[in-house]
Amino acid sequence: MNQAAAYMVKRFILIQALVFLLSGCSLFGIGGEEPEKPPEELMREGMSAFRDGDYTEAAESFQNLKDRYPYSKLAVQAELKLADAIFKRKEFEEALEIYKEFERLHPRNESIPYVIYQQGMCSFLRMNTIDRDQTSTKEALKEFERLRREFPSNPFALMAQRRIRRCLINLAEYEFYVGHFYFKTGRYLAALRRFEYLITHYPDYGQYGKTLFYIAKSKEKLSGQKAVH
Repeated sequence: MNQAAAYMVKRFILIQALVFLLSGCSLFGIGGEEPEKPPEELMREGMSAFRDGDYTEAAESFQNLKDRYPYSKLAVQAELKLADAIFKRKEFEEALEIYKEFERLHPRNESIPYVIYQQGMCSFLRMNTIDRDQTSTKEALKEFERLRREFPSNPFALMAQRRIRRCLINLAEYEFYVGHFYFKTGRYLAALRRFEYLITHYPDYGQYGKTLFYIAKSKEKLSGQKAVH
C-alpha cells in the first residue's frame, strides 16, 4: 500500500471513530439535545411553580405536558391546571376559553362543576361599574345559574348563589342608573319603561322604594306634558 492510500485509510478510520464518539456522547446525555422530561416531572414542576405563585412557569409546564404527552393520564389534569394558571394571571378572557374547551372535551369529568364556576368567575371578575355595559355581569349570571340548575347539590353551586345575588344587585343598580339618567334629561317615557322593567325583574335588590318614587314622578311629568299639548 502506498503512502497516499495508507493516509486515506487512517483518515477514514479517524472519521469513523469520531462519529462513534459523538454518537456515544449523545446517547449518554453528553452534548446533543437535552432529553425530554417525562410527564410526571413536568406535572411536579408545574404544581410546585403554581404553589409558589409563579403562574407563568406553571402554565409553561402544564402546556408542555399537554403538548408532548396528549395521551398521558396526566394530560387532562394539565389542561385544567393550565386554565387555573392563566386565571391566576388575571388573563380572564384566555382562561375562559380554556375552561370552555375543557368542558367541551371532557363533559363527564368530575371537575365540571368547578369548571362551570370558574367560567362564571372569569366574567364576574370583569364586571363593569353600574354606569357601564353589563355584558360581563349577564354572562357571569348565566354560568352561575347554569351551575345551580345542573348541579344543585354541589358545593360550587352554593358558592355560586352568593355570586348570583351580586350580579342581580349590579343589574338592578344599572337599570336604576339608566332610568334616572333618562329622567334627568327629560325623557320621561323612556325613564318610566326602565323603572317598570326594574320593578318587574329586580324587585328585591335595594332599588324598590326609590324606583316606585320615580315611576310616580315619571307618570306625573308625562301627564303634565299631555296637559300642555
